[in-house]
Amino acid sequence: MTTQPHDHIVKSYDDEQRRLLDETLRMGEMAAAQLEAALDVVARRDDKAAARIIANDEAIDALEQEISQDVMKLALRGPMARDLREILAAIRIASDIERIGDYAANVAKRSTALNLAPPLPQVGGLQVIGRLAVEQLRDVLVAYRDNDVEAAQAIRARDAELDTAYTALFRELLTYMAEDPRSITGCTHLLFMAKNIERIGDHATNIAENVWFLVRGNDDLPPREKRDGSNTVAP
Repeated sequence: MTTQPHDHIVKSYDDEQRRLLDETLRMGEMAAAQLEAALDVVARRDDKAAARIIANDEAIDALEQEISQDVMKLALRGPMARDLREILAAIRIASDIERIGDYAANVAKRSTALNLAPPLPQVGGLQVIGRLAVEQLRDVLVAYRDNDVEAAQAIRARDAELDTAYTALFRELLTYMAEDPRSITGCTHLLFMAKNIERIGDHATNIAENVWFLVRGNDDLPPREKRDGSNTVAP
């Protein structure tokens, strides 16, 4: 269900809310592009491109600061209940996006260390979970833009798919290390990169839950399935 935002008597308030939404969506797209670029440099083993991605993380951090300032301006305007939810959701979502940008930069950083080891076949599995995370992030940004709580909950439920793919890759890497100790260094870097991507999925899920909060307030969230079994893998 898509809920359209209401209009205010003071047009400048509506303009400021739209600016806040646009900034948050732009920040989200920057983070999604950052993750895509990080996955690309892993596949191409490109250290120079990885360095550019790491440097670009500052732009996402700067935009989060702008959003925080805009949130403060709106909060000082004496907002009503729905407006307060929009303000709180925006600052929470911006924080989640900032962390997503950090995780994408971490993947790029790890790629430079991974490049010192021979290529590993499990890089393909990393690409799979990376694509799932990018899709989850972009889809949840659309749900946020449209106030679409049903789409947000469907995206929230999809995190189980990413968890399943992450757990499968985790187990595959452990098996590969046990069979060939020479691969331990490279596989360890891949494990950390995979965990970063799994956490990106968690932050996309947080955004979906904030869309629920924005539209439904404090109504209880529906239960969801979790499939991250990496903590239960036997040594």
